[in-house]
Amino acid sequence: MNKRVHFISMEDITKSFGSVIANKNISFQVYEGEVHALLGENGAGKSTLMNMLSGVYTPDKGSIFVHGKKVSFSSPKDSIKAGIGMIYQHFKLVEAMSGRDNIVLGQKSSFFRSKKVVDEKTKNICDKYELNINLDKMVYDMSVAEKQILEIIKVLYRGAKILILDEPTTVFTPQDVEKLFKIMRKMKENGCAIIFITHKMDEVMEIADRITVLRKGETIKTLDKNSTNPRELAELMVGRSIDLSIKKSSGEIGKSLLQVKDLKVCNEEGNYALNNITFDMYQGEVLGIAGIAGSGQKEICEAISGICKVNNGQIIFKGEDITQKNPREIISKGISMSFIPEDRLGMGLVASMDMVENLMLKAYHNNKGIFINRAPVRVKAEEIKKKLDIKTPSIYYPIKNLSGGNIQKILLGRELDCNPHLLIMAYPVRGLDINTCYAIYDLINEQRAKGVSVLFIGEDIDVLMQLCDRVMVICDGAITGIVNPETSTKEDIGLLMAGGIKTQVKEGIA
Repeated sequence: MNKRVHFISMEDITKSFGSVIANKNISFQVYEGEVHALLGENGAGKSTLMNMLSGVYTPDKGSIFVHGKKVSFSSPKDSIKAGIGMIYQHFKLVEAMSGRDNIVLGQKSSFFRSKKVVDEKTKNICDKYELNINLDKMVYDMSVAEKQILEIIKVLYRGAKILILDEPTTVFTPQDVEKLFKIMRKMKENGCAIIFITHKMDEVMEIADRITVLRKGETIKTLDKNSTNPRELAELMVGRSIDLSIKKSSGEIGKSLLQVKDLKVCNEEGNYALNNITFDMYQGEVLGIAGIAGSGQKEICEAISGICKVNNGQIIFKGEDITQKNPREIISKGISMSFIPEDRLGMGLVASMDMVENLMLKAYHNNKGIFINRAPVRVKAEEIKKKLDIKTPSIYYPIKNLSGGNIQKILLGRELDCNPHLLIMAYPVRGLDINTCYAIYDLINEQRAKGVSVLFIGEDIDVLMQLCDRVMVICDGAITGIVNPETSTKEDIGLLMAGGIKTQVKEGIA
């Protein structure tokens, strides 16, 4: 067997930020022609390690070798010159430019480079890696998958042979994921090395050759994909045994709780973000919403909860018309509704406040006098901290200094304490580690068992299918289908996410 070539070797890498050690003596190697997955909980040190490899940070200690040669990066330009290209979860593209202009943007002499030269070089890259792009198309007209391909072409155009993909499939349909994996396999064939950062175990097991697990800033283990399994990887990530199954709680689906009829909502540009949306929700049901990012998920949540203006249609809650009612008016009608927004520290909580103060934001409505009694809120904060295992030095500690998972638990604890009839959750596990994700799935099941209706917007189709009683699929502000996850496949849902043929909408539940 021929000796394999290390494209990347990081040895004894240490990086601290003040008193916080983000990476401690990490060693990490990537071979030529392999997909190497990097796994770890939030705060495990993945991003810091990759930011050193891409020239954003400089290690305090340790060495980086590229193609066997020791390198020192003082900026991302140095990393790009060494043939390393990083593709971030949030694309670094200029929306108002064409694909061609984005490819050459920022390069030397790009202003004087002829269209013919750019097109010829791009065509050679596309032929080599079996890529397809319309260079004249404006980025704002491109789909998420097209933008991903453009980002890949952009770094290949600059000579990258080592690619870092940071959570690349977050908002992809299953069909888009398969296209990306096909591209990655072709890049492997052409001798590229790919570092793949993801939380999705099924993707790791499908595409990775080797997997390195980080925990608390240290390298735990590097394994061959064929000699491990998702359970072992999860245990290595969290340091203990973990159950990866989502146990859907049993319970009877009750009466209709919410009816949304012919709902229309316009965005800031005056276009319909929602166009004739109609669906029902039932007591004790978890209704999932699947869709490519920006398909109208945000507007559905905000219209029901009274945050945004409804242009047409009706929202009926337990027979009461709450269309055009603001949150305060909805509360005054005795309707208990909780909303976990996508923006935790913008719409959900106040970052500079502590737990007690953030709980008071919800509790002050019930206060009888002009002075707020803090004592019951302090007791409630301690109860929530204990029940949800929130890691904070104190209930008086500013929440902006906590991890994303702990911030989400505080928001969930506050909203669930209201004993809602309807719980609306927009991407409640986005960016959270595997341990916190499953804790939140358990909380959702607890609410279902109590007869609470849960509207769950998620990105992971596997989770939607395991957790939800029905999955409503939307595309460009319209419902393309409401399906039973027990009789549908990921591919069915993916087709509907892309605007495929409508399935028969089933409003009732058998």
